[in-house]
Amino acid sequence: QVQLVESGGGLVQPGGSLRLSCAASGFAISSADMSWYRQAPGKERELVAKFTNFDTRTRYADSVKGRFTISRDSAKNTVYLQMNSLEPEDTAVYYCNADHLGRAYRGQGAQVTVSS
Repeated sequence: QVQLVESGGGLVQPGGSLRLSCAASGFAISSADMSWYRQAPGKERELVAKFTNFDTRTRYADSVKGRFTISRDSAKNTVYLQMNSLEPEDTAVYYCNADHLGRAYRGQGAQVTVSS
């Protein structure tokens, strides 16, 4: 059974950093496209960062380029999202996503709140 479990969210001041983790089970992340999405209250879901397996490239939303980094540890079967220089506009629920063998899976989400 495929499962994605996010952790690492919380409250942080503007300019601070957080690292989200997504522990995967039921499949190998090295065989999937892994991504992070976010959704703020009243807004549509937004793709934040994506790691594409076939070309091992990373892509980022313009709003987070230079501040966020997606990475993976295949030995731990875990994907990370390092978030630096956080801004109040980054406040949202962050979801880990996996596209594996034609199916999409999503975790339960992690709340990130950026506020002074």
